[in-house]
Amino acid sequence: MTHTESPPPPRGVTVIETALETMPLSPGVYRMLDAKGDALYVGKARALKKRVTSYTQIARLPERLRRMVSETVSMEIVTTHTEAEALLLEANLIKRLKPRYNIVLRDDKSYPWLLLTEDVAYPQITKHRGARARKGSYYGPFASAWAVNQTVTAMQRVFLLRSCADTVFSNRSRPCLLHQIKRCSAPCVGRISEADYAELVAQAKAFLGGKASAVQQKLATEMEQAAEVLEFERAAAIRDRIRGLTHVQGTGVINPESIGDADVVAGWQAAGQTCVQVFFIRGGRNNGNRAFFPTHTKAEETPEVLAAFLAQFYDDKPPPPLVLLSHDLPEQELIAEALSLKAQTFGTGRKVEVATPKRGEKRAVMEHAETNAREALERKLAETAGQGKLLDATGELFGLPARPERIEVYDNSHIMGTNAYGVMIVAGPEGFTKQAYRKFSIRGPIAPGDDFAMMKEVLERRFGRALKENPDPDSTPPDWPDIVLIDGGAGQLSATQAVLTDLGIDDIKLVAIAKGVDRNAGREWFHTEGRAAFQLPPRDPVLYFLQRLRDEAHRFAITTHRAGRSKALVTSELDEIGGIGPSRKRALLNHFGSARGVKNAGLADLEATPGISKAMAKLVYAHFHPA
Repeated sequence: MTHTESPPPPRGVTVIETALETMPLSPGVYRMLDAKGDALYVGKARALKKRVTSYTQIARLPERLRRMVSETVSMEIVTTHTEAEALLLEANLIKRLKPRYNIVLRDDKSYPWLLLTEDVAYPQITKHRGARARKGSYYGPFASAWAVNQTVTAMQRVFLLRSCADTVFSNRSRPCLLHQIKRCSAPCVGRISEADYAELVAQAKAFLGGKASAVQQKLATEMEQAAEVLEFERAAAIRDRIRGLTHVQGTGVINPESIGDADVVAGWQAAGQTCVQVFFIRGGRNNGNRAFFPTHTKAEETPEVLAAFLAQFYDDKPPPPLVLLSHDLPEQELIAEALSLKAQTFGTGRKVEVATPKRGEKRAVMEHAETNAREALERKLAETAGQGKLLDATGELFGLPARPERIEVYDNSHIMGTNAYGVMIVAGPEGFTKQAYRKFSIRGPIAPGDDFAMMKEVLERRFGRALKENPDPDSTPPDWPDIVLIDGGAGQLSATQAVLTDLGIDDIKLVAIAKGVDRNAGREWFHTEGRAAFQLPPRDPVLYFLQRLRDEAHRFAITTHRAGRSKALVTSELDEIGGIGPSRKRALLNHFGSARGVKNAGLADLEATPGISKAMAKLVYAHFHPA
């Protein structure tokens, strides 16, 4: 009787089993890392050992997770006190590391807030972004700068608060235009007392805090009192404020009365993609909305996407006391607990409720958000479909077996060889993939204006690194292009082909795009291996598409070159002198006007420079006048 040995487990399973030997049962977060040390997946667990053990049962895993396990070469864990803390840490790591196998929210934009300052006698109302360094009351967030600007304008009209900077306020000698159009009470020139202005501020805070009806009732009383004592001009001014307040409040789903401070989060899924629409409701007013498109696999359902979205969305902003959802979540109570912890870290210390409304005004608001999510996703899918047709036509034009998923375009920028940069831009089914753009500062040595040598360096660095990080000859490196497009003619094509041949790369379609003799856009010549140079009809959509790719690369190259040149301009020979830091450099440049002025200065002049000691003056003089 013969016994056949079972095959050894895959490498990833062995790595996980080794990690399990010392893994605790406590709550925490685990990270699966690839050969480069990059995170493949970040997960949280109530009991780490139990959760991670499931990855060793390969037969029960879907194909996506099998592939993830096969790429795993190491694991890292962080233990936490509770599962809610683990959820917050997981969201923070996913947002920062952007693992390939997680649902990832790509949202790098900061949100504007409304600031009512409290460190001056006459508070200012203004838009604010960034750290809350200034003392004051902050209201928000708002979905966009437009939304917060609209609110500032409304607050000026209703409460006559100043919006000018403190430097402008302290130097006014007469009222500005805002006072003339009845949007400011002109405290800068004493047109209102400090006590009366403080009353306006108190009313504004009450309004922003959701007490608009109380403010409106108080204004109505003041208007009647003014009319009774025949102060008709004052009564008319209050009437205008009441009208403005009524206009700002609005009604219905746009400004729901039954919702104080809440975020309305609705998800809509179609064609394997999800749009998450968020409405910011504060004080019963709609502060605007924004659409998000988290990256995920087609297998993830809307509740899973929403759960991942919430944790990452509130990673860097305080959650409101109420979050309304379009779908019930599998771990809704845990998410509510985690958001309550997050609220405490921002100093609000309030409990966060996560609910799915079924009826009433809250449900009407949710349906409105769902409609916006559906329409935003439909627009995106329509745009993607158009992009897909262009990619299909491009693949057919250049004889590819399938639609190109990644097109890389390269360009250079320099002035007579100085401040030379090469750039790479990337396009695919979603349009331009700007997070994949790359800049290459040319290291040389390269003769001035040698575009061939610059392109050679860029391509060697880009593809040489990719091959080094993926040494397996039987597998394709991640982010491998289907088409490489370069600006140039037959010469650039041959040079590029030679570089890739030297690297052993033969599975990328190379295309060079060159303007004709007349240099007119629309008459470009295309060069590719195995085919005579050709032109496309002037109105061909693929021609426009390829022109747009080339122009985007050119724009990025020029922008990169300008940024590098500007950086170089602030450096000078002074940076080569030991002991000359930013403050001393600034002192010398301010005194002599330029590095050349410092170079031509005598020792006595250097010693007379404010902030420069005699010893430092001798050091500077010796640098420019060696013995």
